[in-house]
Amino acid sequence: MQIDGYRIAALSPQTWDAFAALAERHNGVFGGCWCAHFHCFPDPPERRELGNREFKHRLVEQGRAHAALVFDGEEAIAWTEYGPVAELPNIHHRKEWEAGLVDRPDFRITCLFTDRRYRRQGIAAVAVRGALALIARSGGGLVESYPHDLPPDKKISSSFLYNATRTMYERLGFDYQRPKGQGNCVMTKVVAAAG
Repeated sequence: MQIDGYRIAALSPQTWDAFAALAERHNGVFGGCWCAHFHCFPDPPERRELGNREFKHRLVEQGRAHAALVFDGEEAIAWTEYGPVAELPNIHHRKEWEAGLVDRPDFRITCLFTDRRYRRQGIAAVAVRGALALIARSGGGLVESYPHDLPPDKKISSSFLYNATRTMYERLGFDYQRPKGQGNCVMTKVVAAAG
């Protein structure tokens, strides 16, 4: 599928090499996390034995890791990680999230990343829109995300915004639900199943 001139593809064994190349260009992302952190509650011995890269690769091979990849030509330049709560149980401020839970989401968006050469060009929004389209193809439902909720005058490096900002999600049609931890919030959107 295409969004704003960029090809969107699901993370899969066929797209793993493109995903891995993007992560490797950025030191495994966020200090070598490989977007494995949100899969780990509790932290499985398998992750410690294999390391984050191979653990994530194994999850992808088993169909237990989902993401929308954004391509410029043949190169992956961004991704948004999403999945059911059971697939991504480890979120920041999890106990606070559980205490305030009203409706359990069908999917959650936990992390996104954009190649440093493409930041501040709207690619993060393209990646989230790609994830929402893939969620629609999987049957849709209530989607929840946890962006940074920054005061209007606060500036932060885009490299630290692991799930973008509340403002971006509002532009994408998400509704603010509640705060979650310091500087983050819970936002939701109902996604219809693709016809």
